Amino acid sequence: MFISSHVESNTYFEAAVKYDCWRKATQCEISALESNQTWENVLLPKNKTVVGCKWVSKIKYNVDGTVERYNARLVVKGYTQTEGIDYLETFFPVAKITTIRLLLSLASIYNWELKQLDINNVFLHGELKEDVYMVVPSGLTSIQPEQVCKLKKALYDLKQGSREWFAKFFFLLLWDILNL
Repeated sequence: MFISSHVESNTYFEAAVKYDCWRKATQCEISALESNQTWENVLLPKNKTVVGCKWVSKIKYNVDGTVERYNARLVVKGYTQTEGIDYLETFFPVAKITTIRLLLSLASIYNWELKQLDINNVFLHGELKEDVYMVVPSGLTSIQPEQVCKLKKALYDLKQGSREWFAKFFFLLLWDILNL
């Protein structure tokens, strides 16, 4: 099959109802979110707003063009968040490409060992300090109709998600260095 013959879905209905491959990918993501205790089901407090969410579906391909896997990810509509109410600050350090090139050059010159790090569901490791409420995502059946999801962990596109993940990552690196 050619890459163009596979279709990425645009809606939850397409993803989970029409195609079995997307239904499995969506259920896998819901299982990961629930096992990581990403949210708790609560009634929405007065004077609080909810942020929306949507499913984003992507097909991951092998180098030969065959399908590696179908990936469904729950993404928060962070653009609806209000600064000062839903989040206080955003921050995520970014390295310039010249800095990365310098470090790779030094590693080559001094024969330093390099390691690559790939973390599955990386944002789920960032724990939220603010109270953020999200609408119930399509496909979640273990929640009462009048309830919403109070996020305990960050999700993709949440304004403070990068900051919370980096804070946890930095703490673990610092802990590791201090305990050598």
